[in-house]
Amino acid sequence: MKIDSICVHGARDLNDRTGAVAVPIYQSATFAHPGVGASTGYDYARVQNPTREPLERLVAALENGRECAAFASGMAAMDALMWLVPPGGRMLATSDLYGGSVRLFSELASRAGLKVDYLDTDDRELLAASLGPDVRAVFVETPSNPMMNVTDIRALRRTVGPDVMIIVDNTFLTPLLMRPLELGADLVIHSGTKYLGGHNDTLSGFVVTDSPEHAERLRHITKTVGTGLSPFDSFMVIRGLKTLHLRVERAQATAMEAAVWLRRHPRVRKVYYPGLPEHPGHDVHRSQASGFGAMISFEVDSAATAERVLESVRFILYAESLGGVETLITYPHLQTHSDVPREKREALGITDRLLRLSVGVEAREDILADLGQALA
Repeated sequence: MKIDSICVHGARDLNDRTGAVAVPIYQSATFAHPGVGASTGYDYARVQNPTREPLERLVAALENGRECAAFASGMAAMDALMWLVPPGGRMLATSDLYGGSVRLFSELASRAGLKVDYLDTDDRELLAASLGPDVRAVFVETPSNPMMNVTDIRALRRTVGPDVMIIVDNTFLTPLLMRPLELGADLVIHSGTKYLGGHNDTLSGFVVTDSPEHAERLRHITKTVGTGLSPFDSFMVIRGLKTLHLRVERAQATAMEAAVWLRRHPRVRKVYYPGLPEHPGHDVHRSQASGFGAMISFEVDSAATAERVLESVRFILYAESLGGVETLITYPHLQTHSDVPREKREALGITDRLLRLSVGVEAREDILADLGQALA
């Protein structure tokens, strides 16, 4: 099937004998054994649940991966990834990483002996110079959050070689627009709270891999720690995924028009969107993705303008998160990246003039009109 059809049909319930079109919510913590030493394939919900299993199969199919593990949140998925890096290892990461990831690395992963160095992961010379025998992984956001920097995943693989694990956060683009495993990545992570769920009502996280060893390790982590996604939340994400292709297509088309509109506005100093030809990563992005997504960051002329926009938008919502049907606007330096030291934030361009827009599926005219009156 084409990927649009996989979104709709890829989570068929293989256990169902009723003909139910929707995957049922198997709200059971434990499962009876048919006999001594026998199993139905489900023993305890912390290990696996028949609502979570078809969702994992669906997300793996969308990413063209071997296996997927579903977690209770994107950050729970991030935490699981950290256990795949050997103790005492070092990881290189995109410099303007999501603030929650930075918090995890600095406050928790460091206590387990993981050292993380931040750099421009698209600077091949700098990347090569940063490699060493203790570098076990590279963690990439492309486009990055919130500065929309682009990393060439194929070139990254050539630079780091086959023995360094490449992890790509594909939350912004979704499998519809980019499939990092096909470009050389070892693992792909999603905050399923965003586009995959798509309705700002369910937390979830996913890790997809082609490696049987990584898949087995992820299963062991969810079994041991108990961070697997619940049956009800699995049901909600399956339902959201059925319209992923429609939502992404609509939001992306509006985002391109919004980026061009913002670029022309007298109060906007710079627009960060890989779909604009002047974006420094535009060509690389086109070479590895089939679309530019619906996330835009833009810098206005002053902090006062930024605050006025946040207070003046009417149906655009001033809220954290992204990827839902509603258009959301975020103030990264106070919200998503507040835990990043101020000096580092500002050096990356995350200032009190920067706003991030997650374009939803409302009418294009209404989105632009609301931005226009808020900027006026």
